[in-house]
Amino acid sequence: MMVSDGFGPASETFGRTMYAVLTNSSIAATPLDKLLVGQSRTRSTSSLVTDSAAGATAFSCAQKSYNGAIAVTADEKPCATVLEAAAALGYKTGLVVTSRITHATPASFNAHVLWRDYENDIAEQQVHGVAGLPTTDLMLGGGRRHFLPQTHKESVRDDDRDLLAEARARGFSLGVFTPDHMAFDLDRNPAKEPSLAEMAQRALEVLDQAVEEDDDVPGFFLMVEGSRIDMAAHSNDPGAHAHDIAMYYRTVEVVKQWVDAHWESTVMVSTSDHETGGLSLARQVSAKYPEYKWTPSTVARQRKSAHYVGKQLLALEKRSPKHVTSLIADLFGIIDLTPAELAYLTSPVRTLSELEYFLGDTVVSTRAELGWATHGHSAVDVNLYAHGQGVDALRGNVENTDVGKFLHEYLGVGEVMQELTQVMRANVTFKHPTMPPPKGEPGLVVAGMGRVESDEVEWARMAGHF
Repeated sequence: MMVSDGFGPASETFGRTMYAVLTNSSIAATPLDKLLVGQSRTRSTSSLVTDSAAGATAFSCAQKSYNGAIAVTADEKPCATVLEAAAALGYKTGLVVTSRITHATPASFNAHVLWRDYENDIAEQQVHGVAGLPTTDLMLGGGRRHFLPQTHKESVRDDDRDLLAEARARGFSLGVFTPDHMAFDLDRNPAKEPSLAEMAQRALEVLDQAVEEDDDVPGFFLMVEGSRIDMAAHSNDPGAHAHDIAMYYRTVEVVKQWVDAHWESTVMVSTSDHETGGLSLARQVSAKYPEYKWTPSTVARQRKSAHYVGKQLLALEKRSPKHVTSLIADLFGIIDLTPAELAYLTSPVRTLSELEYFLGDTVVSTRAELGWATHGHSAVDVNLYAHGQGVDALRGNVENTDVGKFLHEYLGVGEVMQELTQVMRANVTFKHPTMPPPKGEPGLVVAGMGRVESDEVEWARMAGHF
């Protein structure tokens, strides 16, 4: 399975155009275009606007749950996942992401906690499994800080456990390349961090070799996530969004080629857990009647992410108009900053999040005439793509849980999932309670859904948590 986190229909159109620009192609086409089979509905049990935890739980457990739930049901009970059931049947399993490996999407396939922020607990479960069940064979991504003992300078743990050493002792492959999330592809240093496509290629090779070497292994299940597509959209950063989408396309090509070479026994499903940013490919930039255009060339000139540039601004010894103008010209290709923009960017009281959002939206997106509705998620349906055997079952507009059901049925793990769920419920005790829901407006009653609670999230937490 492939997950393009935060990648909605408008991002697909945006990505297609930018892919042609970035690859100097005269044809605007992507590897996903011919694989479209339908759309997926994304709501959770707690909100019409889902988060990644509930969204991924719908894929892994084929059940709706509340925002923040990591492979637990709406009544706060663990549900076995497709990955865990596949492992129990002897399949090799893997996760490849560009977020922390403990982040919401990957965690929802091989961990069970009541709230997504319990990432130290998630790391322990990812290394040792849950209730004595098999663990994941291969994990590649970021998030080293959750696997190191508290004495290490990178660690955020509150104990002395070295989960990297424990993983090595258990004999499975764990590659955590960065302390936090991996870099946006626009900022990535290839000498220090592999790309999503490279990690996916390596995972396919390792898992396939394991299958070939053991006749008792029926196959493998691999989840690959383009995690940073979402985080760029949280920042309303079109350049970072475009480059991570482009890398996701390259990764789709890698996986599609593998499926084509193993056509009789393989399927690839690609979809998003939700849309992020409320992107629109047009923007009202003045009181005049709007122009019917947006300008990809403005985005193409962006050499670094808004996050990177924000950190550079904070690091300037003298954040004078001259220094700021020079930095923005160099990294964004923008030479016409307004007095108001300069005043904002040179203010000594700005936080990194404030600078990041301002750079992505006001400085770059306004000039590109791209609109954003939010720094959070939206409720729109997302595109659903599939390639391989049996994909007709996904055609049309389906619930995100139908994607999970398809995976379970394709692998034949339904009965095992039920058995494992019972084992978990008899043996798992959660360390921490559910995070209390944020205070908001009274819930909205929707036919067939019960009460839907409004969801508020502090902006400063967006880029790191959702």
